Amino acid sequence: MNLKVYGIKNCNTMKKAFDFLESKGVEYEFIDYKKQKPTVELLEGFLNKTSLESLVNKKGTTYRKMDEGQKSALEQKESALPILVENSSMIKRPVIVYQDGSLTLGFDPEEIQSKL
Repeated sequence: MNLKVYGIKNCNTMKKAFDFLESKGVEYEFIDYKKQKPTVELLEGFLNKTSLESLVNKKGTTYRKMDEGQKSALEQKESALPILVENSSMIKRPVIVYQDGSLTLGFDPEEIQSKL
């Protein structure tokens, strides 16, 4: 099975996901947002399968440092996508895309296991 895992390499949550997948012997392709910026098209693809509310990482420091105007811009797809492209650390991690096209957000070992 070949999964695509999107995120940021140095993130602790990502490290847990890598360790989990490797412990299960799962092959995956890692796409690092710091080396390859997410595109609007990629994010729209994610949003065809999940909500904007779920995709935005509101627990991270990047989000918390934003003013209320910027935060409200993240509530509408049209204004949120350019912000997420430029601030990829605000995308929940990891985003795992499975062979069937489904995806999971964040590190939830039980949910990931159920999709393998």
